[in-house]
Amino acid sequence: MFAAGLGLALLGACVTPVTETEAVETMTEAQVAMPMPPLTIYHLEGRRSERIVWLMEELEMPYELEYVRGDLGASMAKVRALGHEMPMVPTVTLGDEILVESGAIIETIINRYAPGELTPPIASPDYAKHLMWLHYAEGSLAARLFSDYRAWMANPPKQRSPLVDSEAVVQYSENYLEAHDYFGGAEFSSADIMMWFPLNVATKLNLVDEAQFPKIAAWKTRVEARPAYQRMLEKARPDGIPGMLTPVPQRPPSERG
Repeated sequence: MFAAGLGLALLGACVTPVTETEAVETMTEAQVAMPMPPLTIYHLEGRRSERIVWLMEELEMPYELEYVRGDLGASMAKVRALGHEMPMVPTVTLGDEILVESGAIIETIINRYAPGELTPPIASPDYAKHLMWLHYAEGSLAARLFSDYRAWMANPPKQRSPLVDSEAVVQYSENYLEAHDYFGGAEFSSADIMMWFPLNVATKLNLVDEAQFPKIAAWKTRVEARPAYQRMLEKARPDGIPGMLTPVPQRPPSERG
């Protein structure tokens, strides 16, 4: 037993300590892109499925796009024909897999087939915020916006909610952009792809006053000028948005004056 213990002690003495940064760099270098199987995106114009088209255009990777131009009902029929128990958009087929939820689809595609793309380095200060905004887009922002939309359409509000409301969740985004060009920090990332949809909903449905959020307006101008975004529009929204929701006629008084 003494000999075994001595051997382990000697082995430990020979091991060079590895810093956290070195460990992360080794892990990052070990990431190898998997071969990507055929990808088909089931789509409705102006809906969250645009995120996946935009992603694939940014990555310059192949995909098929399934929808019936200008006919939301016929496009949804294509989704239901897959036989998946949760017919929604986006739905994608990735080889033999059927996947839903845009954030999960984006992370799967990047992590498997384009590791390191549209993502800050994992050891960088921007990484955790990038990941937070990628999930904030649906978990907090879109959830609150559509909750307020339904409530305000049914009962036009006369005062602000004592809880977090649409203006508060948009203001949090505005505050971050005061010090950063993108939701991934200094560089465009997949978090920006996720955040575009709910921030566009916030202004187009009159849930907030666009003029009160100049940093968001400037960010939208930057990301919408990207060639990949423009290609997405040409392929996924050639005739505008059919079946657009009606903006709310009244929102509560703003805390911003």
